[in-house]
Amino acid sequence: MTRPVVSRPPRRIPHRQYSARPIWLAIGISLAELCSTHMACAGGILPTGGRYVAGTGTIAGTSNGVVITQPGSTRGVIDWNSFSIGANNSVTFNNGNGATLNRVTGGSPSAILGRLSATGSLYVINPQGVVVGPSGTVTTGGRFVASTLDASDSAFMNGGALVLSGNSDASVINLGKISSTGGEIFLISRRVVINAGSITAPNGTAELAAGEQVLLQDSASSKQVFVQTGSQGTVVNSGSIVGAQISLQAADGNVFALAGGGTRIRATGTANRDGHVWLVADKGRVEQSGVITATNANGSGGTVDTDAVQAAFGAKAAVHAGEWNLSTPAFTIDQSAARALGGSLNSGTSVNVTTTGATGNINVASNLKWSGAASLTLDAYRNVSIGKGATIANQGAGNLSLRADATGIDNGGTVANNGTLDWSKSTGALSAFYDMNGTYVAGTQLGNPTWKPSAFSGLVTQITAYRLVNSLTDLTKVGNDLTGNYALGRNIDASATSNSPFVPIGNSNTPFTGQFDGQGNTIASLTLGGLLYSVTEPQPLVGMFGVIGTQGVVRNLDISGTANAANVSGLVSTADFDMGILAGLNNGTVLRVSTAGTVTGYGNRSLFDSGATGGLVGVNAGSVLRSSSSADVLSPGSSGGLVGVNSGLISQSFATGSVTVGGYFNTGGGGLVGSNSGTISQSYATGTTRYGGCRPTNTHCGGAALVVENSGTITQSFATGPVIQPLYGSFGIARDNVGTIANDVYWNTSTTGATIGVKYGTPIPTANGLTTAQMSTPTSFVGYDFSPTGVWAMPAGATHPVLRWQLAQ
Repeated sequence: MTRPVVSRPPRRIPHRQYSARPIWLAIGISLAELCSTHMACAGGILPTGGRYVAGTGTIAGTSNGVVITQPGSTRGVIDWNSFSIGANNSVTFNNGNGATLNRVTGGSPSAILGRLSATGSLYVINPQGVVVGPSGTVTTGGRFVASTLDASDSAFMNGGALVLSGNSDASVINLGKISSTGGEIFLISRRVVINAGSITAPNGTAELAAGEQVLLQDSASSKQVFVQTGSQGTVVNSGSIVGAQISLQAADGNVFALAGGGTRIRATGTANRDGHVWLVADKGRVEQSGVITATNANGSGGTVDTDAVQAAFGAKAAVHAGEWNLSTPAFTIDQSAARALGGSLNSGTSVNVTTTGATGNINVASNLKWSGAASLTLDAYRNVSIGKGATIANQGAGNLSLRADATGIDNGGTVANNGTLDWSKSTGALSAFYDMNGTYVAGTQLGNPTWKPSAFSGLVTQITAYRLVNSLTDLTKVGNDLTGNYALGRNIDASATSNSPFVPIGNSNTPFTGQFDGQGNTIASLTLGGLLYSVTEPQPLVGMFGVIGTQGVVRNLDISGTANAANVSGLVSTADFDMGILAGLNNGTVLRVSTAGTVTGYGNRSLFDSGATGGLVGVNAGSVLRSSSSADVLSPGSSGGLVGVNSGLISQSFATGSVTVGGYFNTGGGGLVGSNSGTISQSYATGTTRYGGCRPTNTHCGGAALVVENSGTITQSFATGPVIQPLYGSFGIARDNVGTIANDVYWNTSTTGATIGVKYGTPIPTANGLTTAQMSTPTSFVGYDFSPTGVWAMPAGATHPVLRWQLAQ
């Protein structure tokens, strides 16, 4: 008798609810045809001809079942002549926490119409096909794999990653119920994989994959099946899938996520696995017609990733998650896509659309409107355009980001709004990003006259267009328009500046007054030059920015590099610089900026050590918020791990680098700030402070773990770094205090080596010096908010508090 051959389904399956029978008919085979083979659907069929070819165990038959017993939690391989189970029969594997691979060597497909169970993991490999019928149930305590692709016995017995391959055209189909209480479920075939029943893997992944070669590996936190060689296969889900994580993958084939009523694909997450769904046909088509849900174990929204050459959406398609990432070579938001994206946004799902093709444009051809706080990001490989008559609008707190040249390769990417961008009823923000050599067409943009920036956003206007800085050349062009808005489009390797130091952007007469958003990217290996003393520049400056003006904003940026006064040609030996890796002088806003590297003043002793040196900023007269520095500072002037001289605001910031100071008229060095006449709040320092000496007639000498001189206000801050200055003793917070240091400012007596908080001026209580054990206990910090929404956090094993925003990085 000729065994049934399963053919490939049509390229496009209509958006409708599929019953078991139409799914079978769609692939050219019916359940009746299977039953016409020697596998009687209601009869007493059971597996035959089983023998262990690797490992050991026993196979025993009963009147209507087979029991396989495998000792301990071992692994074993059984070759079978046939492996089918009649509707009233059962096959049980008592394999502990072990695993059993069952390979069918005969010429018939496997039909599981009865009960198949295992205490551990179970593999069923049959090149002729595997079908779990409508009456079939599969339950395992560990992993369940049904595959038409084969694997080597030795690789299976060794454990670990497993490569499955083969050229069978048969299918893996589930019309029944497959569940795993403690593991994962994988259905794998070269041509067709279909789930029209139910799959449940609440503690692991449920993955359907079509490919000629597939890698199956262990992962406690992510998907485990990867198609290595495509086969233009098809994966169809018209049933229900519930798992911590779910993946439907066809590589160069098609994925059909079909649905009837309710949610058919639901990722629930666990403590170790985020709720995540992958729909992958990176050289084919993904068609979705239904709701896909992803939540994390704590109830927060999970993630859905869709990757396809073509993406199509049915009338009820939507994603309910925290984030939906849709990647495709080019994308047009037509009516069906707008409906799917809008429904997802309205459910609270933020949507990110990215195009990857050489022509990779995003075109908005239909209205897309939503309420609420979800955000929409359109990242085009080349251009973003809003079509004539099309409107994108939000009523709520949603943000919109339109970005051209998403990969940051300076391809002339342009953003053109030929329709309407309506944020008049939104409290969110609208941002557009285009190339330095591209263009921005604003078109009709409607803003909210009552809009106010959210806390710590750093935004200046509700609707902002940014020129992209994608290279070191682009970075130098920022100085051509100091009032412009810029965004770092990618990480920049600035190592070329070692031969020609980077000249600061902006000076005292013409400071930078625009916005520079690093978007979380890094400028690495930046060697900084300086602005020399002149009639127009009374104080020499070193930094990526010479001066950030009062209206200037720099945010979301990481910089590593070297600021060394010796790099500046023509340097006068009696001149000390205001120096920082980010800026010599900040009068504006610095937000979420991190620096690393070294900052070196002119030698370690200078006749006139009047400059200010900081790991982040030399002089701050503006605001430094949620920023940090791990840079090491070596200078003769007033020096701090974060800021040299502060007359402005420093809040929720920290420094971890070392500070070494030794100048003739030396002010000294502080772990966080040298001299403070402004406000420091909710900040800390952990770096080492070293002091080398000062003029013999000076009455006050030495550095301190937090600041050297304080005439301003310090609240809710602490220091833990060693203070090394044998001639002067160690000071836990400040050397001189004529300002206000609140009673919620602390230091670690063990690590700083300081028994006093302040040497001269107004003291602080000796009780504010804490041991390391006390520093590790939240209750030691009076008034600090360690709640889930508070400023502070104490991670497990930490020896001091950290700022909660650090945990999100």
